[in-house]
Amino acid sequence: MIAMLDTSQDFVECQKHLGGAVIEQLFTPLTRFLPQDENAHFAIDNGAFSKFNCNGYIRLLKREEHRKHLCRFAAVPDIVGSARRTVEVFHRWKKMMEGWPLALVCQNGQEDLEIPWDEISAVFIGGDTEWKLSSHAVGCIKAAQALGKWVHVGRVNTGDRWTYFESLGVDSVDGSGIARFTDTRQRLGNEIKQRK
Repeated sequence: MIAMLDTSQDFVECQKHLGGAVIEQLFTPLTRFLPQDENAHFAIDNGAFSKFNCNGYIRLLKREEHRKHLCRFAAVPDIVGSARRTVEVFHRWKKMMEGWPLALVCQNGQEDLEIPWDEISAVFIGGDTEWKLSSHAVGCIKAAQALGKWVHVGRVNTGDRWTYFESLGVDSVDGSGIARFTDTRQRLGNEIKQRK
């Protein structure tokens, strides 16, 4: 499982903190960090969990456009906590993001709505904590895996969540805590080692 980090800290050091976990860069319009390696795989998050910056997101896509062949996924703007509104927004943004490997951010209520499988390359498991850890989210993960889609989970900052999503076979995770704080990465790295 890959840890996607939105950080300016050195990835070699971050990898040591996380017990050797594979690290790739996650870009957001909130931080606008530059690539640590122009030839490495990456992903783009839209930053909606904190506060969506439409112009910043468009600028980020334009900045990285020449490297989109290396992009694992670009999270289409979403509405935190509402799958219905997220799907509506998805259908309007997908045209502006043509050529990018699109990720639908699954939110609370996604289990009651159809996922536009033919239009996406990935699912990004968002939603509140209760939904993220529910059987509904697991259903979205398993469906994506059955269709060969990339699966990413946001807000994974603890050993319990890391182990849980690793056991489900997701492709990548991120978390603001593991991106920003050395002690959080080290604590998570130690928890992962103890569980093995």
